[in-house]
Amino acid sequence: QVPLVESGGGSVQAGGSLTLSCVASRYTISNCMGWFRQAPGKEREGVAAIYIDDGTTYYADSVKGRFTISLDSGKNTLLLQMNSLQPEDTAMYYCAAGLLPVVAGNPIMRQYEFGDWGQGTQVTVSS
Repeated sequence: QVPLVESGGGSVQAGGSLTLSCVASRYTISNCMGWFRQAPGKEREGVAAIYIDDGTTYYADSVKGRFTISLDSGKNTLLLQMNSLQPEDTAMYYCAAGLLPVVAGNPIMRQYEFGDWGQGTQVTVSS
């Protein structure tokens, strides 16, 4: 059973918006959740992350000011609001959850510490 299930991907034109959602299909032990993406021929990279307890957020420089990560605790849902999308945002987007020491630095740079992953949702942005 996949622990996390993403939805909300799709195809949009440059300048458009999408909202990705991620729901846990089973209980996960985690204090941090994040979004990562992988474009064809490229390595997977961190996009945004949030610590569950205090809501501290982190963003990749490439998405700052355009993307917003948030938690809907009532629905146990992780969201990624993506605005002003550009062709370079085209990728498979993955949701992840993990138990990360807070003092060890930016969680989007520590993807290998995230233990639970979804199967991904495709985002395609055309020019």
